[in-house]
Amino acid sequence: MAKFNENISNPFVAEQLVFYLCKMHNQLIQLITQNATLSDLERDLCIGYFEPVMFPKNRILEEEGKIPAYLYFVVSGFVRLFHYNENGDEVTTHINCPPGFITSYDNFVNQKKSDENLECITECELLRIKKADLDLLVQQSSAFKDFSILVFQRSLSYNEKRSKELATLTAEKRYLKLMEEYPEVLHNVPMQYIASFLGMNPKSLSRIRKQIIK
Repeated sequence: MAKFNENISNPFVAEQLVFYLCKMHNQLIQLITQNATLSDLERDLCIGYFEPVMFPKNRILEEEGKIPAYLYFVVSGFVRLFHYNENGDEVTTHINCPPGFITSYDNFVNQKKSDENLECITECELLRIKKADLDLLVQQSSAFKDFSILVFQRSLSYNEKRSKELATLTAEKRYLKLMEEYPEVLHNVPMQYIASFLGMNPKSLSRIRKQIIK
């Protein structure tokens, strides 16, 4: 993991670092202000509570059997949630496209041990916040409270929609829908993760892709 050290002696490097961190936080601020009005104080609170970090690909951010420590905002890169089934195979349940939030929500909110793993698929730039700090931010910022409720509602809606699609759409239609709505996933995420996310095995996905290309 790379954290960002503000105590840098070279003024030019320090200036570039400040610019870079502002750019990371600005993505979060822009997303919030699309849905809520932030005062200058609330903006500063968001920047202060969300810690910028970088991780390499394949890094496990949160492990099953432990209480999730952070809620993550994905600035760049791709992150997935997965668990192991009864056969010991990985099952990918969520793939995040930036910008967006990700964690094992129920376990994070209720601070209980998770049965899921959170992993960087690619190198990732992230902002993260601890549960205690998130609670403080919600208390101190009515705009962020409204925004967090909206994020939670959208998460519920997405999960309901995904469950319905897995139950009602054919494998080919699920792939075509992903290709239409999230084409960047197809270019950045390994096929075995995509196949698992779509509820099929890699051979079936390969066959569908070949049929579509013809």
